[in-house]
Formats: sequence, C-alpha cells, structure tokens
Amino acid sequence: MVVTSAKPVPRQRVEEFVGRITGEYVSELQAGYLADQSWAVASLAQLRRGAGKLPQDVPELWGMTGAERLFADETLSEAKAAQAETAMFLAVTLYALHQQSQAEPMHRPGVELGEAVRRLMGDEIDEPIRRRFVRVGTAATRDALATRLREIITLLRRDAIPLDYGLLAGQLYLAQTPDGLRQVRQRWGRSFHAHRAKSASPGESPATPSKPTPSDKEAA
Repeated sequence: MVVTSAKPVPRQRVEEFVGRITGEYVSELQAGYLADQSWAVASLAQLRRGAGKLPQDVPELWGMTGAERLFADETLSEAKAAQAETAMFLAVTLYALHQQSQAEPMHRPGVELGEAVRRLMGDEIDEPIRRRFVRVGTAATRDALATRLREIITLLRRDAIPLDYGLLAGQLYLAQTPDGLRQVRQRWGRSFHAHRAKSASPGESPATPSKPTPSDKEAA
C-alpha cells in the first residue's frame, strides 16, 4: 500500500528506485523476447500499443508494465507513486517499440538518450534529427514529451541504436518534479555533446539494422 511518508523521500532516491525497478523489468522482457519465448513476444506486441501515450489513456495495459513492483516501496506518497508509474509506463512501452523486429538487445545499460541520438547522426550533425531532439527537451506537457520521445525511439529502432531504459525511466520521473525537467535536459545535452561518433569497438554490435526475429511478425 502506498502511504504518505512523514519525512519526504529524496528525489534522487526515488529516481534511482524507479530506474532500478524499470531496468530489471525491461531486462526480463528482453531476455524472454530474444529467446523467442511466446509470453515475451506477445507482451511486447501488446505493450507497443502504449508507446507515446500515458497510462490513463491505455487501460488495457494495466497490470502489464511492471508498475506494481513500484508499490512495494511504502514510503512513496500518492503523488510520487503516480509520477513513478507514469515514468515506468513510458519507458517500458517505448522499449517495446524499440525492440520490435530486432535480434540484438535494444536495452543497454549506460547508454543515455543524448548519446544514442548523437550515435544516430553518425559523423556529422543531422539537423532534422537535432531539431527532433530539441523538441523532446522543450516538451511542456507529459503528453508532448511522450509523443516526441516516440518519434526519437522510432529513429533509434530504424538504425538499431540501443538505449538504457532504466536510466530513461529515472529521468522521466525526475522530469515530472519541480525544476526536474531542466536537470534532465542538462544531462541529455551533456551526453549528446560528450559522445564522439566512432566505429564500434571490438565486441560491440555496429549501429546497423538487425534481422527480424522469426516470431515477431506483428504490425507496429
């Protein structure tokens, strides 16, 4: 049960909690999907319907996004629990979209959104992609943020560029708190500028489209 804590829970602790729970859940989905397990393939097909939307707009996905794991932390207030649920919903459904028809894992710990977008561009700044990235950072509402993130994730899927969905979930929680979106923008901007486009390291999959998995024949 979610209760109101007498002592406010630090935002950083909640952000880390949301990121950890989401990362664990997405990793489970990913392992099942890449092993071509029917439950995971079917789950991702359903979860994709929520990509770019908010949880209250897709009631048919209630109980499918792993959000119940968030409510194990009874120190969260109702407001923080709702923000955490929204963040996890957005991240999990966007991951489901990202992983569609990919034979390689699209959830990769440590890859922040700014870095992924910069990798997407290649050696030179791609102005249309840069403008889309800027639009994500300037989204004024949760609905706009969800829609614009979906556009970016669709591009990342096209070129099989992975992303850390646990990290994204934590940042999406922070973005819903006072002054949090500004902090998230700064992180995305730093990771964008810090990344240098380069050839894949030995052992790392290059950023090229992967072959479809045999069982993933559903429409987006």
